[in-house]
Amino acid sequence: MQGKVEICGVNTARLKVLSQADMDVLLRQAKAGDENARQKLIEGNLRLVLSVIQRFVGRGENPDDLFQVGCIGLIKAIQNFDPDKQVRFSTYGVPMIAGEVRRYLRDNSAIRVSRSIRDVAYRVLQCKEGMLLRLGREPTLEEIAKELDLPAGDVAEALDAVCAPVSLHDPVYSDGGDPLTVMDQVRDTRNTDENWMERIALRGAFQALGSREKQILSLRFYDGKTQMEVAGVLGISQAQVSRLEKGAISTMRKAFTVS
Repeated sequence: MQGKVEICGVNTARLKVLSQADMDVLLRQAKAGDENARQKLIEGNLRLVLSVIQRFVGRGENPDDLFQVGCIGLIKAIQNFDPDKQVRFSTYGVPMIAGEVRRYLRDNSAIRVSRSIRDVAYRVLQCKEGMLLRLGREPTLEEIAKELDLPAGDVAEALDAVCAPVSLHDPVYSDGGDPLTVMDQVRDTRNTDENWMERIALRGAFQALGSREKQILSLRFYDGKTQMEVAGVLGISQAQVSRLEKGAISTMRKAFTVS
């Protein structure tokens, strides 16, 4: 079948889609303990899970595993959702599903985060989910910090620490040609291989100078002193400073050219 994609043995082309009216009825029945309604809700929202996990595909994780974890988030969302609130289920369910996937990626990440930060992140995620249900929208960082009586910086640090790592080769934009990757956006154009080699050669040439020549160049080009000021520091004439400076630069230029 054209367009058929199977995840966990489920043909995604045949996933059911519930109308808003059906959703409202089933959510109330499930809240009252109707297991059949709960099962229909799960089956009718698998497309929602599929749409959420698309954000995390391409990070080396098995899509089947992500789908199963997303389904756990969906089940939790159905269990905790209050149909009396004026909130669409998808508004509440998407962050719950995404949060479950992020927790899975965090706990299975090769990058280890300290237990204290993980505990704060867990509290933040729980608070965020509760405030989402209560407010009917995503709470701001400041609102979460106030709710938990934590500095906003600690909340942001905890959330950043448990985010799934992004590959430098992940594409961020493509117009049909070569994609723009994360590496292209964060590339350091100053500290290139050529610049590093020049710095190493320059450092080697500087280290080969005598102590007085080193001192003169340091005072002149690192401290920004004039030749007269350098002469006052060293107790010699300005002419001597000029001669020693020119000699040191000439020596370094020769060493740099040879290297």
